[in-house]
Amino acid sequence: MMTDSIAVHCENLIKRYNDTQAVNQISLDVKTGEILALLGPSGCGKTTTLRLIAGFEKPDSGRIIIGERVVADSITFVPPEKRGIGMVFQDHALFPHLTVFDNVAFGLRGKTKTEIRSIVGEMLHMVGLLSFSKRYPHELSGGERQRVALARALAPKPVLVLMDEPFSSLDADLRTEVREHVRRILKTIQATVVFVTHDQEEALYMGDRLAVLQKGHLEQIGTPEEIFHESTTRFVAEFIGDSDFLKGKIVKGGIQTEIGLIKQLVDLPLATQVEIALRPDDIDFQIDGSGNSLIIERFFRGAFNLYRLRLDSGQILHAFTEHTRILPVGARVQAHVNTDHSLNIFSA
Repeated sequence: MMTDSIAVHCENLIKRYNDTQAVNQISLDVKTGEILALLGPSGCGKTTTLRLIAGFEKPDSGRIIIGERVVADSITFVPPEKRGIGMVFQDHALFPHLTVFDNVAFGLRGKTKTEIRSIVGEMLHMVGLLSFSKRYPHELSGGERQRVALARALAPKPVLVLMDEPFSSLDADLRTEVREHVRRILKTIQATVVFVTHDQEEALYMGDRLAVLQKGHLEQIGTPEEIFHESTTRFVAEFIGDSDFLKGKIVKGGIQTEIGLIKQLVDLPLATQVEIALRPDDIDFQIDGSGNSLIIERFFRGAFNLYRLRLDSGQILHAFTEHTRILPVGARVQAHVNTDHSLNIFSA
């Protein structure tokens, strides 16, 4: 169970590479027993932040505390092997010449043979691979290799587990299956985890909280629901959920837009120009020969259809419908915003 105690504290971290500021004044905490997902596009600083926590990089300034021990500041730098962390890499990083058993046992130096057998057996049982102990990595599937890598990271009982894009090398179906299994294991043992991904769906699934980064800055940190429904910046709203942005103006009773009045009260002065972040599930539409938009494309996504609508101004909006509702491209429709949805509004 996640507690309110802090397992990792990062304070004003800065890391530069030549003229590039990869991490710029990032401060965040990871709670004990929490999975914190670091999310953002390539080059946003999430992997650099992970490497700073791991000790693979030294911060140019700032402070990192793991547990109650300062591991990096202006005068202290504790190397990775002495930080009490476990690492799970994108490419698994298993030793090809060692069996599954020996890979998991690798970080248990100093233990007796009896202790090693017990710990490795426990770890392999936990990840469902006890019967695979004598196999070599090349004899395993991608998902099995990933679970061995997890068992190896957990075997020394680290205070913190760091995972860098751990599922990106797996195909889509396997990735979904493995991440469900891995998350269940991590929550069962109440592991504290920092998890890096560029995949928003994966972050929403894996993270107890999400930290969204852009260009080295921490844009927002919060629960998946807070990040999705209460985005505090335009970037977060755009990155999480593929939002379109519709222009509007604050009037009495709501926001006047090209597709009508949106009856949502906003604490802004009348006549203020705004942008409304609209995701495909925020838009409904019906066939209407005199409607406000035109269907220009339909994409079948299995469980639903995704329609691309073009308003008379040229503005593009996207909308979901159930998979059985198929409407013709070229049809004119009346689009409107679901009034029961809470929307993210930004000053234009």
